[in-house]
Amino acid sequence: MKKSLIKFYLFIVIILLSCDKDYLEEPKPTGTINSDAVFKSKESAEALISGILRLSRISYEKTDSAGLYSIFFARVVKGNDLILGNGWYLFDYENDNREPTYRRTTFTWEFPFTIINQINIFIDGVNNSEYLLDSEKQPLLGQAFALRAFYYFQLAMEFQHTFSFDPSLPAPPIYKEPANEGKAMSSLTELYNFILEDLNYAVQFTPETRINKSYVNRSVAFAISARVHQVMGNWQEAASMANNAKQGFEFNASEFKEGFDDMSNSEWIWAMPQQLDQSNYFDIAPHSFTDINSDGYGLAYWNRDFVALFSDTDVRNTFTNQFEGEEETRYNTWASTKFKFAFTSDIPIIRSVEMHLIEAEAKARLGDETEAANLLFELQKNRDVNAIPSGNIGELLIDEILIERRKELYGEMGVEWYDAKRLRLGISRTGNHRIKSAANLEPDDKKFFLKIPQKEIDANYLIDNSVNIDR
Repeated sequence: MKKSLIKFYLFIVIILLSCDKDYLEEPKPTGTINSDAVFKSKESAEALISGILRLSRISYEKTDSAGLYSIFFARVVKGNDLILGNGWYLFDYENDNREPTYRRTTFTWEFPFTIINQINIFIDGVNNSEYLLDSEKQPLLGQAFALRAFYYFQLAMEFQHTFSFDPSLPAPPIYKEPANEGKAMSSLTELYNFILEDLNYAVQFTPETRINKSYVNRSVAFAISARVHQVMGNWQEAASMANNAKQGFEFNASEFKEGFDDMSNSEWIWAMPQQLDQSNYFDIAPHSFTDINSDGYGLAYWNRDFVALFSDTDVRNTFTNQFEGEEETRYNTWASTKFKFAFTSDIPIIRSVEMHLIEAEAKARLGDETEAANLLFELQKNRDVNAIPSGNIGELLIDEILIERRKELYGEMGVEWYDAKRLRLGISRTGNHRIKSAANLEPDDKKFFLKIPQKEIDANYLIDNSVNIDR
């Protein structure tokens, strides 16, 4: 990556600051600015990190490659729970969208690395600032390290087998500083160690307070760390981080009737806000795809086998039958009202209920089945007034927790795909899917990850075509 490209990216962030009313109040920059001035005060440095956060939700290329949420929704459609009609994300739904020249592959590589490079510019500027006090640098760096860890975690999940498969396998390059030139591939061990190093700093120094839930605070750092430890199988750490992350974010069952479009909900830990004059409009996923009653795409429906997991009194049962009596023949029978689409719909990134279930799973795997079952039932009773404890133990208890994750997080972050990948399980298409066995995923299937983009291979002499031979 050339220095001119770095300067261009910094310029883009500064321009974003001038138009983002949600992130930055007066005074607003109106044009270019000397990079030294950005790190002359805490306020101007905070303005830059606001711009970086804004980059996570701008529209980059196409509807299916528009921001962080498009990576999440691509994971959703690869599973068994959601059924996609024709249109955007079609090749993801077919589990046939991983070749090195494909838009999905290129976007999923370039988008996180664009954010990471901005973060590295920020980290470098904060560290080298002669104006910022150490007491000001630490909370700024905590936010940056949390964000860098989060986006490297997405790269780790998208471009290699899961950690437990073989941690010595090649993984995306590690950039600790603004990129002047390409670097060689790392290994999964090196990448996850780097991610944990960032997170260990972030959970100590990221501030607890913030302007709103679009910003990174210590709860967000704990939550990211919980996800990473969960994937690595570090269960004690996963339980501790998840418990810390969920504090102060109370259950709110009413959200399932309100449209999942407002980040002020008490369960939301981290979110991407939308406002009418800076909206991604129809790109917003999952809202524009799963809300068939709005002016969005309305292309997504739900598998009858997934719908059957919900009791009639479960508040998460937001499904309606569009064709009574024809369930066996139509893929578009079951619609959901979980997500309400509007150009102002906020998008959840992490909710406290996910942390609650990470803690429950971790407790179960550590042998504390009583506490795991209590945590599980606490959520089940909140969601369904008629819920009763199952009495499950051992693998049956873990399976019940995994099903509860699907019932709670459907449509949000690709939980079915995420769990199948990290636990090295397959995903078989059942029910009334439009595309069935042709899109099945075997355990440790290579279709769980993407090939390295050809654009990266062509531009980076330290990575060559051999990297994709066994992919």
